[in-house]
Amino acid sequence: MTSAYSTVAVLGAGAWGTALAQVAAAAGRKVMIWAREPEVVEGINTDRENRLFLPGIPLNPAVHATGSLKAVANAELILAAPPAQHMRATLRVLKPHLPSGTPIVLCAKGIERGSSALMTDVIAEELPTTACAVLSGPGFAKDVARGLPTATTVATPLEPLAQCIVATIGLPTFRPYIADDLIGAEIGGAVKNVIAIGCGVAEGRKLGDGARAALITRGFAELTRLGLAMGGKAETMNGLCGLGDLVLTCCSMTSRNTSLGAALGEGRSLADVLAERLSVAEGAESAPAVVALARKHNVEMPICSAVDDIIAGRTNIDDAIKALLSRPFRAEGA
Repeated sequence: MTSAYSTVAVLGAGAWGTALAQVAAAAGRKVMIWAREPEVVEGINTDRENRLFLPGIPLNPAVHATGSLKAVANAELILAAPPAQHMRATLRVLKPHLPSGTPIVLCAKGIERGSSALMTDVIAEELPTTACAVLSGPGFAKDVARGLPTATTVATPLEPLAQCIVATIGLPTFRPYIADDLIGAEIGGAVKNVIAIGCGVAEGRKLGDGARAALITRGFAELTRLGLAMGGKAETMNGLCGLGDLVLTCCSMTSRNTSLGAALGEGRSLADVLAERLSVAEGAESAPAVVALARKHNVEMPICSAVDDIIAGRTNIDDAIKALLSRPFRAEGA
């Protein structure tokens, strides 16, 4: 029988990190979550609630918080859930305190700006001897934290590690499925956020459900092309962490990326929308890195490119829509 890890640390007390802490605690683990914000640490430990990032969710008594990365480094399993753009800095601070052999599960869905590095690239550079896995799939933090049914993917080429992770956090209502394709899992999680912004723009512009369906379908083709070009597997992109996550994110205003796109589509400025939010819309940060990877691998991704141009202010929404609708007709599989 596969043994579970008894102690779990979560790096990052945003909505998703807090939800994962809830999952691990519900599975019977002792959980310590690291937060940058002193008020979040205080709220979790004293009021049993993360009012800043996940309000209204009573936290499991087994979840405790700290502001010290050193204090969480001795956990048997680490779930790394900071925003993708902060993953490198977080791992760099953790490194001096991390015992050899401690596995890390990467739970951020994004690509590093500037370097175009996947999160697995980041951990390979910062912690080259650390065994890692990627957790990715369709799930909103509030639903997961409440214990509503969710399925996800645990991707790692190390099957014994995957089995131990599943034994540690698997629940009847949180169902991890094992895959060995790190690249596919990461590309699925990152690209779907960019496509979701495009779907949100269509929603804000009231372009109709048909436009959203077209964006999801053609966006999935873009996601798949990039994943395959980088060495990912088609079955991964067709699974929970590709198609499943894309559909969920693009079809709900609960998604931070879709709601961001909708606000832009309604005519609001990016700066104004971001200024009123505490949480990160990963798609806005990852869009330029996705386009850079597409260029590097000679992959055509017109929807992602249009979103990147809108986010960067290189084009306005009406011109971006017109350019997409003016593209040549082509075969379905192209």
